[in-house]
Amino acid sequence: MRTIASLFSGSPFAPLQNHMENVVECVSKLEEMFAAYTQQDYERINSLAREISELEHKADLTKNEIRNNLPKSMFLAINRADLLDILSLQDTIADKAEDVALLMSLKKLEPIDELQEALKAFFDKNIETVHQAHKVLLQFNELLETSFGGKEAELVVQLVDQVAFLEHETDMLQVDLLKKLFAHDREISVSSFYLWTSIFKTMASLSNTAEKLANRVRMLLELK
Repeated sequence: MRTIASLFSGSPFAPLQNHMENVVECVSKLEEMFAAYTQQDYERINSLAREISELEHKADLTKNEIRNNLPKSMFLAINRADLLDILSLQDTIADKAEDVALLMSLKKLEPIDELQEALKAFFDKNIETVHQAHKVLLQFNELLETSFGGKEAELVVQLVDQVAFLEHETDMLQVDLLKKLFAHDREISVSSFYLWTSIFKTMASLSNTAEKLANRVRMLLELK
């Protein structure tokens, strides 16, 4: 297994990409979490919450290793502060995925038929937005080869725009979901209602942070 220090010797972006893979692994588990919720498999929900927490911890260890091994003397293709900002945003995505998992494991939330379709779309769209942001990070090596210009830079701009559009779609889905929730507020306990609004808000932060991450990469193009 290659160490973070050795990754830096090959590419200044390889450690970031390695960390983002940890983050995506963490977020992707939320698909299984939603499936367990629809099946009312509460034992599986609790098990997945622990798995996601372990994956978030794994991402944390990678993050800390990157910070501890970030070269101070060698030339980096981007400013150290910019690299650490990107790392921090990636870390936030993993944190929020863990928060969603823990919220869903707090009590036995029974499926609400009228919300199921909208809720599934909302979960899927947030996860898709994170995957799209991952695609942006995967272009770093090609950007380095083209000195952050040319057709590769144009492709990254397009990918970033797609992330922004997906984030907008999640906003619209969240509004629709909240309307449906409020329409059934008398049928839901106060604790469940509050928990659902917390889940919606935390889940939405995945796409919000993914958009910030993509825009942070785009800013690098403008600085070159």
